Amino acid sequence: MNYNFHWRPVFKALPELLEAALLTLEVAALSMILGILIGLALSLVRIHMKGPIMWLASIWVELARNTPALLQLFFFGFGLGAFGIHFSPYMIVLMGLTFNNAGYLAENFRGGFKAIPETQIRASRSLGMTAFQAYTRIVIPQVLRIVYHPMTNQMVWAVLMSSLGMLVGFRELSGETQFFASKTFRIFEYFAVTAVIYYIIVKIILGVSRLLAMRLFRY
Repeated sequence: MNYNFHWRPVFKALPELLEAALLTLEVAALSMILGILIGLALSLVRIHMKGPIMWLASIWVELARNTPALLQLFFFGFGLGAFGIHFSPYMIVLMGLTFNNAGYLAENFRGGFKAIPETQIRASRSLGMTAFQAYTRIVIPQVLRIVYHPMTNQMVWAVLMSSLGMLVGFRELSGETQFFASKTFRIFEYFAVTAVIYYIIVKIILGVSRLLAMRLFRY
Protein backbone atom coordinates (compact mmCIF):
# COMPACT_ATOMS: atom_id res chain seq x y z
CA MET A 1 0.00 0.00 0.00
CA ASN A 2 1.45 3.34 -1.11
CA TYR A 3 0.67 6.45 0.86
CA ASN A 4 1.67 9.90 -0.33
CA PHE A 5 2.34 12.40 2.43
CA HIS A 6 1.02 15.93 1.97
CA TRP A 7 2.09 18.31 4.71
CA ARG A 8 1.14 21.62 3.08
CA PRO A 9 -2.51 21.57 4.28
CA VAL A 10 -1.30 20.89 7.82
CA PHE A 11 1.14 23.79 7.81
CA LYS A 12 -1.54 26.10 6.41
CA ALA A 13 -3.83 25.12 9.31
CA LEU A 14 -1.05 25.44 11.91
CA PRO A 15 -2.23 28.86 13.25
CA GLU A 16 -5.70 27.40 13.93
CA LEU A 17 -4.13 24.36 15.60
CA LEU A 18 -1.97 26.55 17.84
CA GLU A 19 -4.99 28.65 18.78
CA ALA A 20 -6.83 25.46 19.69
CA ALA A 21 -3.79 24.40 21.75
CA LEU A 22 -4.14 27.60 23.79
CA LEU A 23 -7.79 26.71 24.38
CA THR A 24 -6.66 23.29 25.57
CA LEU A 25 -4.26 24.90 28.04
CA GLU A 26 -6.95 27.31 29.20
CA VAL A 27 -9.54 24.66 30.03
CA ALA A 28 -6.91 22.43 31.66
CA ALA A 29 -5.56 25.27 33.82
CA LEU A 30 -9.05 26.36 34.91
CA SER A 31 -10.00 22.78 35.75
CA MET A 32 -6.85 22.46 37.85
CA ILE A 33 -7.52 25.68 39.79
CA LEU A 34 -11.08 24.60 40.53
CA GLY A 35 -9.92 21.04 41.20
CA ILE A 36 -7.38 22.23 43.79
CA LEU A 37 -9.95 24.33 45.63
CA ILE A 38 -12.61 21.62 45.59
CA GLY A 39 -10.08 18.88 46.33
CA LEU A 40 -8.87 20.73 49.43
CA ALA A 41 -12.46 21.09 50.62
CA LEU A 42 -13.22 17.41 49.95
CA SER A 43 -10.13 16.24 51.81
CA LEU A 44 -10.86 18.42 54.84
CA VAL A 45 -14.47 17.22 54.91
CA ARG A 46 -13.38 13.58 54.81
CA ILE A 47 -10.83 14.14 57.59
CA HIS A 48 -12.82 16.27 60.02
CA MET A 49 -16.52 15.73 59.36
CA LYS A 50 -19.02 12.90 59.66
CA GLY A 51 -22.50 12.20 58.44
CA PRO A 52 -24.10 13.01 55.06
CA ILE A 53 -21.55 15.68 54.07
CA MET A 54 -18.67 13.24 54.56
CA TRP A 55 -20.58 10.57 52.61
CA LEU A 56 -21.15 12.97 49.71
CA ALA A 57 -17.44 13.86 49.65
CA SER A 58 -16.51 10.17 49.67
CA ILE A 59 -18.95 9.41 46.84
CA TRP A 60 -17.42 12.23 44.76
CA VAL A 61 -13.90 10.85 45.28
CA GLU A 62 -14.94 7.25 44.60
CA LEU A 63 -16.78 8.11 41.37
CA ALA A 64 -13.98 10.36 40.11
CA ARG A 65 -11.27 7.78 40.77
CA ASN A 66 -13.07 4.58 39.80
CA THR A 67 -15.05 5.43 36.65
CA PRO A 68 -13.67 6.29 33.19
CA ALA A 69 -13.12 9.98 32.51
CA LEU A 70 -15.07 9.59 29.28
CA LEU A 71 -18.18 8.48 31.18
CA GLN A 72 -17.84 11.44 33.53
CA LEU A 73 -17.65 13.75 30.51
CA PHE A 74 -20.71 12.09 28.95
CA PHE A 75 -22.61 12.53 32.22
CA PHE A 76 -22.20 16.30 32.09
CA GLY A 77 -22.78 16.37 28.35
CA PHE A 78 -25.61 13.89 27.81
CA GLY A 79 -26.69 12.65 31.25
CA LEU A 80 -27.73 16.08 32.48
CA GLY A 81 -29.14 16.82 29.03
CA ALA A 82 -31.67 14.03 29.56
CA PHE A 83 -33.09 16.14 32.41
CA GLY A 84 -33.21 19.31 30.33
CA ILE A 85 -29.95 20.73 31.68
CA HIS A 86 -27.69 21.73 28.79
CA PHE A 87 -24.22 23.24 28.76
CA SER A 88 -21.86 24.43 26.06
CA PRO A 89 -19.08 22.02 25.00
CA TYR A 90 -16.56 24.24 26.80
CA MET A 91 -18.49 23.99 30.07
CA ILE A 92 -18.99 20.24 29.66
CA VAL A 93 -15.25 19.67 29.37
CA LEU A 94 -14.46 22.12 32.18
CA MET A 95 -16.92 20.44 34.56
CA GLY A 96 -15.80 16.93 33.59
CA LEU A 97 -12.12 17.68 34.10
CA THR A 98 -12.80 19.60 37.32
CA PHE A 99 -14.84 16.72 38.72
CA ASN A 100 -12.06 14.26 37.96
CA ASN A 101 -9.20 16.49 39.09
CA ALA A 102 -10.94 17.24 42.39
CA GLY A 103 -11.41 13.54 43.12
CA TYR A 104 -7.79 12.63 42.52
CA LEU A 105 -6.37 15.72 44.20
CA ALA A 106 -8.58 15.19 47.26
CA GLU A 107 -6.81 11.91 47.96
CA ASN A 108 -3.41 13.51 47.37
CA PHE A 109 -4.28 16.30 49.78
CA ARG A 110 -5.63 13.85 52.35
CA GLY A 111 -2.29 12.05 52.30
CA GLY A 112 -0.53 15.39 52.66
CA PHE A 113 -2.65 16.36 55.67
CA LYS A 114 -1.95 12.99 57.29
CA ALA A 115 1.79 13.63 56.87
CA ILE A 116 1.64 16.83 58.96
CA PRO A 117 2.05 16.15 62.70
CA GLU A 118 -1.00 17.17 64.73
CA THR A 119 1.36 18.77 67.23
CA GLN A 120 1.86 21.63 64.74
CA ILE A 121 -1.85 22.44 64.86
CA ARG A 122 -1.94 22.26 68.64
CA ALA A 123 1.15 24.47 68.88
CA SER A 124 -0.33 27.09 66.56
CA ARG A 125 -3.60 27.09 68.49
CA SER A 126 -1.69 27.53 71.75
CA LEU A 127 -0.08 30.64 70.23
CA GLY A 128 -3.50 32.19 69.73
CA MET A 129 -4.20 31.28 66.13
CA THR A 130 -7.68 30.32 65.07
CA ALA A 131 -8.22 26.97 63.35
CA PHE A 132 -8.55 28.80 60.01
CA GLN A 133 -5.25 30.64 60.55
CA ALA A 134 -3.50 27.45 61.62
CA TYR A 135 -4.54 25.68 58.45
CA THR A 136 -3.99 28.52 55.98
CA ARG A 137 -0.66 29.68 57.43
CA ILE A 138 0.90 26.50 58.80
CA VAL A 139 -0.67 23.32 57.46
CA ILE A 140 -1.85 23.96 53.90
CA PRO A 141 1.48 25.50 52.69
CA GLN A 142 3.24 22.32 53.84
CA VAL A 143 0.60 20.12 52.23
CA LEU A 144 0.97 21.94 48.90
CA ARG A 145 4.69 21.35 49.07
CA ILE A 146 4.19 17.63 49.71
CA VAL A 147 1.74 17.16 46.84
CA TYR A 148 3.42 19.56 44.41
CA HIS A 149 4.71 16.89 42.04
CA PRO A 150 1.45 14.87 42.00
CA MET A 151 -0.30 18.15 41.16
CA THR A 152 2.08 18.61 38.23
CA ASN A 153 1.23 15.12 36.99
CA GLN A 154 -2.47 15.93 37.34
CA MET A 155 -2.01 19.07 35.24
CA VAL A 156 -0.37 17.00 32.49
CA TRP A 157 -3.23 14.52 32.74
CA ALA A 158 -5.79 17.34 32.40
CA VAL A 159 -4.12 18.61 29.24
CA LEU A 160 -4.05 15.17 27.63
CA MET A 161 -7.54 14.15 28.73
CA SER A 162 -9.03 17.37 27.39
CA SER A 163 -8.71 15.64 24.01
CA LEU A 164 -11.85 13.69 24.94
CA GLY A 165 -13.70 16.97 24.50
CA MET A 166 -13.93 16.41 20.76
CA LEU A 167 -16.49 13.69 21.50
CA VAL A 168 -18.87 16.33 22.87
CA GLY A 169 -18.18 18.86 20.12
CA PHE A 170 -15.43 20.86 21.84
CA ARG A 171 -12.99 22.34 19.33
CA GLU A 172 -9.82 22.12 21.41
CA LEU A 173 -6.60 20.82 19.88
CA SER A 174 -7.81 17.29 19.10
CA GLY A 175 -11.25 18.52 18.04
CA GLU A 176 -9.73 21.08 15.68
CA THR A 177 -7.38 18.42 14.32
CA GLN A 178 -10.29 16.07 13.69
CA PHE A 179 -12.17 18.87 11.92
CA PHE A 180 -9.34 19.61 9.49
CA ALA A 181 -8.45 15.94 9.02
CA SER A 182 -12.02 15.10 8.04
CA LYS A 183 -12.02 17.89 5.46
CA THR A 184 -8.71 17.00 3.79
CA PHE A 185 -8.44 13.25 4.59
CA ARG A 186 -4.85 13.88 5.73
CA ILE A 187 -5.44 11.91 8.95
CA PHE A 188 -1.87 10.83 9.67
CA GLU A 189 -0.30 14.19 8.88
CA TYR A 190 -2.66 16.21 11.07
CA PHE A 191 -2.51 13.90 14.06
CA ALA A 192 1.28 13.54 13.77
CA VAL A 193 1.67 17.31 14.05
CA THR A 194 -0.89 17.41 16.87
CA ALA A 195 1.05 14.75 18.78
CA VAL A 196 4.16 16.95 18.50
CA ILE A 197 2.19 19.95 19.81
CA TYR A 198 0.92 17.93 22.79
CA TYR A 199 4.48 16.75 23.48
CA ILE A 200 5.77 20.33 23.46
CA ILE A 201 2.95 21.50 25.75
CA VAL A 202 3.70 18.76 28.28
CA LYS A 203 7.43 19.50 28.20
CA ILE A 204 6.72 23.19 28.79
CA ILE A 205 4.50 22.34 31.78
CA LEU A 206 7.15 20.06 33.26
CA GLY A 207 9.89 22.63 32.64
CA VAL A 208 7.92 25.46 34.26
CA SER A 209 7.04 23.15 37.16
CA ARG A 210 10.69 22.31 37.69
CA LEU A 211 11.69 25.98 37.68
CA LEU A 212 8.93 26.86 40.16
CA ALA A 213 9.97 23.99 42.41
CA MET A 214 13.57 25.23 42.43
CA ARG A 215 12.40 28.71 43.38
CA LEU A 216 9.70 27.79 45.89
CA PHE A 217 11.32 24.84 47.64
CA ARG A 218 14.96 25.80 47.87
CA TYR A 219 16.40 25.51 51.35
